[in-house]
Amino acid sequence: MKPDLFEAPDYYNLDDLLTEEHKLVRDAARKWVKREVSPIIEEYAQKAEFPTQIIKGLAEIGAFGSYIPEEYGGAGLDQISYGLIMQELERGDSGIRSTASVQSSLVMYPIWKYGTEEQRKKYLPKLASGELMGCFGLTEPDYGSDPAGMISNFKDMGDHFLLNGAKMWISNAPFADIAIVWAKNEEGRIHGLIVERGMEGFSTPETHNKWSLRASATGELIFDNVKIPKKNLLPEKSGLGAPLGCLDSARYGIAWGVIGAAMDCYDTALRYSKERIQFGKPIGAFQLQQKKLAEMITEITKAQLLTWRLGVLRNEGKVTSPQISMAKRNNVDMAINIAREARQILGAMGITGEYSIMRHSMNLESVITYEGTHDIHLLITGMDITGLNAFK
Repeated sequence: MKPDLFEAPDYYNLDDLLTEEHKLVRDAARKWVKREVSPIIEEYAQKAEFPTQIIKGLAEIGAFGSYIPEEYGGAGLDQISYGLIMQELERGDSGIRSTASVQSSLVMYPIWKYGTEEQRKKYLPKLASGELMGCFGLTEPDYGSDPAGMISNFKDMGDHFLLNGAKMWISNAPFADIAIVWAKNEEGRIHGLIVERGMEGFSTPETHNKWSLRASATGELIFDNVKIPKKNLLPEKSGLGAPLGCLDSARYGIAWGVIGAAMDCYDTALRYSKERIQFGKPIGAFQLQQKKLAEMITEITKAQLLTWRLGVLRNEGKVTSPQISMAKRNNVDMAINIAREARQILGAMGITGEYSIMRHSMNLESVITYEGTHDIHLLITGMDITGLNAFK
């Protein structure tokens, strides 16, 4: 494994906008990724396996529920700190960031925001420490971009609920201890339920043969007459807005995270362009390569400014869902284009596991689809600015 020589670009001196705490949190995550992720990630991606041994380290750097209050085991950090941690994790690998993002925004967040005090105290500290791992069940085989059509359902059986249905493309599912599952009650209203591993009729088959997110564990959630204790219902919010609120938090983390992947591709390509000699000089001296690199750093800088402002708005409680959609769509598109251009700069070497670029490129093909596809986010922005609903 080549040494991790990554140096983060900061063309507009954006560090000046960060507090000392922000920089300490980011730098701790960056050092951890260099030490614990970079030396092993290519091997795990090649063998399509999630490195479970890093879970403890993820917890130690505050990657699980960084913004959850300390009384529930979280780090009590702000939204910019959370974003910076996601950026550093995805610089290592999108699959690693996905694991932390799911744990934080799709499992801990709904328990914190929609759960009871008993649920918060029971689950959140163990999720923050990595003692428990979670997953989030919304997408179904026939309902992805249209989750309101879900057919997973539960019935009130008096002293418990009876859950039936299936979820698909679920990160962390194969090893998750709990699942936050969204299903319809008998009136057709969507509610969140905490489903625990070991409940009879609950299984999590793993998804194989992926060309993307290979170092992330993906699976299904199958519910066959699963008895759910009534105390496992999340009571404080129902309807489609409940899971979409979780997705806002996750999409926010993605908007930051993919900047890390883009920075890694840019830094790799820049370094290579100075070392690779063709026609008697470094290829970085040629105009077309400089054009590619100049466009990369421009787009990264724009994305950094976008997410920083989004973080400020989120800290102030002023952010809107369409604003988050814009950042998620823009930044993933930016990152995937940079990965493709960086691969071209490296030529044939760009497809090998000696460099991270092809792995990032394959991962980003998933990231541009999950948590709302590129096209769906365009329609969210379109509806917001026109007031006209293109979904119906």
